[in-house]
Amino acid sequence: MAIRKLLIANRGEIAVRIIRAARELGIETVQVHSAADTEMLAVKMADEAVNIGPPHAAKSYLNIDAILAAAKATGADAIHPGYGFLAENAGFADAVEAAGLIFVGPTGEQIRTMGDKAMARTAALAAGVPCVPGSDGRIDSAEEAREVAARIGFPLMIKAAAGGGGRGIRIAATPEEFEHLMAQASAEAKAAFGDGGLYVEKVIQRARHIEVQILADGDNAIHCYERECSLQRRRQKVWEEAPSATLPADIREKLCASAVALAKAVHYRGAGTIEYLYDDQSGEFYFIEMNTRIQVEHPVTEMVTGIDLVREMIKIAGGAKLALRQEDVRLKGAAIEVRINAEDPAKNFQPGPGTISQLSVPGGAGTRFDTMLYQGYTVPPFYDSLLGKLIVWDETRGAAIERLKRALGELEVGGMKTTKPLFALLAADPDVRAGAVHTRWLEPWLEINAAKMQEQEGTGS
Repeated sequence: MAIRKLLIANRGEIAVRIIRAARELGIETVQVHSAADTEMLAVKMADEAVNIGPPHAAKSYLNIDAILAAAKATGADAIHPGYGFLAENAGFADAVEAAGLIFVGPTGEQIRTMGDKAMARTAALAAGVPCVPGSDGRIDSAEEAREVAARIGFPLMIKAAAGGGGRGIRIAATPEEFEHLMAQASAEAKAAFGDGGLYVEKVIQRARHIEVQILADGDNAIHCYERECSLQRRRQKVWEEAPSATLPADIREKLCASAVALAKAVHYRGAGTIEYLYDDQSGEFYFIEMNTRIQVEHPVTEMVTGIDLVREMIKIAGGAKLALRQEDVRLKGAAIEVRINAEDPAKNFQPGPGTISQLSVPGGAGTRFDTMLYQGYTVPPFYDSLLGKLIVWDETRGAAIERLKRALGELEVGGMKTTKPLFALLAADPDVRAGAVHTRWLEPWLEINAAKMQEQEGTGS
């Protein structure tokens, strides 16, 4: 059944993004919000808005009963979870469907299978997708952990089975560290996701982080090529691009085909991202996890393929079959996204929300700024520090970097420090320009360039 009225169970820039896609499809929108978000841009844009609770997310954006009550009160027939909050909560997906509503995303069972990293690894192996050497599933005892460590050797990465965003991850170089860090990782995972389950993988030195965007309708699946997300701080992505600058064509073909095979194997529905580590020295790639939702970095894929991913996932949720065939999806040019956060990179990324005293948004060809900001808006201190995403496209990667530099020069966010100075320096760095980075490249670079970022503070936010 086609969706008539869509409730957005999220906030910030992704809520704005979803409202725009829904409006283009002729769908009415309902924006839920906390008491801290009454002046949020998405609240102003939506057809209706409902206050679902106090500022703290546990009492509002994570309150399933309040969200379902808002849907019932407004007559919404579908819910889009965005990313973060309840987006990968299988219980929420089940509750939405049990209430007779459409969940814009995969089924609860698919979230359980692919959102749990240990179960996803098992599914990937069954589909013939290569995985990083590690435990076959969750580790249930200290004895089992020792057996896995002895089999695959150190260094090892200890990872939370549930959740994401770098939470519950530790790297152990020795057996002594291993047992201590297992307890730490489990406690952190339990606090963050309500699930202290762990699994273990071999550390791939100097890995590149490559992810494949897929769209699927439960029966068929296609890929929309890959993104590279190797520039990371504390395992949080800061700069994403499509396509990967250095991925050989034969590896791209194999990697994307494996992502489609996995999506088909689990009869996936909606938009999703299958993530890999790529060892460019050996040419091997390994599945690491699947994100069963739209991702922050989805715009770079939209820019190089011309496909509106949010609009497609809404259509699929409404019962439409994939209108796109694989041969319809073509790469054109290069796109880069940088995350503009309310953080001061010169002071160890100290967060600093405040009121937007001035806002100048870059424009021009191949330039997009996905944001929740407007002049006079007060950014609340309760949530993620993401203010907006600056995305650029051009015919070549080199031209896209130059366009990014120009767009950063036009961007002004008055009233707070932002991560803009970080990207101005990265865009000029020879390693970044050559694509010669990996997942551990950025943090040593930040230490070396801390003084330069302090100098950049005088050039604007």
